Amino acid sequence: MRTYQIAAIPADGIGPEVIEAGAEVLAALGQRAGDVDFKLTFFDWGSERYKKHGEMMPSDGLEQLKPFDAIYFGAVGAPDVPDHITLWGLRLPICQGFDQYANVRPTKIIPGVTSPLRDVGVGDLDWVIVRENSEGEYSGNGGRAHRGLPEEVGTEVAIFTRVGVTRIMRYAFRLAQSRPRKLLTVVTKSNAQRHGMVMWDEIAAEVSKEFPDVTWDKMLVDAMTVRMVKNPKSLDTIVATNLHADILSDLAGALAGSLGVAPTANIDPERRFPSMFEPIHGSAFDITGKGIANPVATFWTASQMLDHLGEAASSQRLMTAVERVCDAGIVTPDVGGKATTREVTDAVVRAIHGSNE
Repeated sequence: MRTYQIAAIPADGIGPEVIEAGAEVLAALGQRAGDVDFKLTFFDWGSERYKKHGEMMPSDGLEQLKPFDAIYFGAVGAPDVPDHITLWGLRLPICQGFDQYANVRPTKIIPGVTSPLRDVGVGDLDWVIVRENSEGEYSGNGGRAHRGLPEEVGTEVAIFTRVGVTRIMRYAFRLAQSRPRKLLTVVTKSNAQRHGMVMWDEIAAEVSKEFPDVTWDKMLVDAMTVRMVKNPKSLDTIVATNLHADILSDLAGALAGSLGVAPTANIDPERRFPSMFEPIHGSAFDITGKGIANPVATFWTASQMLDHLGEAASSQRLMTAVERVCDAGIVTPDVGGKATTREVTDAVVRAIHGSNE
């Protein structure tokens, strides 16, 4: 029996609803496989804790998480707590503290989910966006001076290091190499940002020499948005900075039908620390408690977690179940259906138990 210890942090908004659904699916996968067990330990960190104790997580939070094999994260953000407090109080300290420098966001059109793009269906849009996750525009460097005065100044300093850019570029090339098309697009803004972005371009060219079987090209981020919409079949693996990939991956999720089906993995490729897996839809307070949150992104990111843990068979079984359920029309309102979170979860659990794969 293989046992994995998973730290579950449901956090805010619909996070608890979708993580609970994910926990049920993981339990079903363990039962179906018969030789694997996923033990979830829940942490009540988030905005409610902040409002009571003035902190999103305890000061020794990272030490508490270190022993786990992976982290299963819900969503962070609350309407009555500033966003920079919730993000920098919980999610980013975990990503940066555990050097989860590769943020990996797969995007594809799932059967039963309609893309807003004309004449684009299953198989026509199949991307993986690799986001540099440790520095860049979200490094946290900068400050404010002369607060409240007319001459007040705010600086937000983007930090790009050769080590940081090289390792994410190598990760992206290696990922592209592992995919059938062996195609990588490097996204920057080097025409206007002539220091850090030009360094990105130069390092991409250097790293590309290590992967002669990978075809690669470059795009400016603004032109990339047009290409994603008008020529989605021309793309496969994409790598970009922290900010650029954050924006592009939300666009990718929308083009695939809904952010409710979009997953992400925050990975420490060297496996020194636990990696973290989460849906990208956010806390969605407008539908919290209504029972209609889409759990598919949370299931898909669980599949990413299973792949990372080496449980490829369970990962594939889960994605097959999700696709069958969606193709049968059992989907939530955000993708045009009428099903509840409970109904989608139950259907996926049934599909897992009924699978012969």
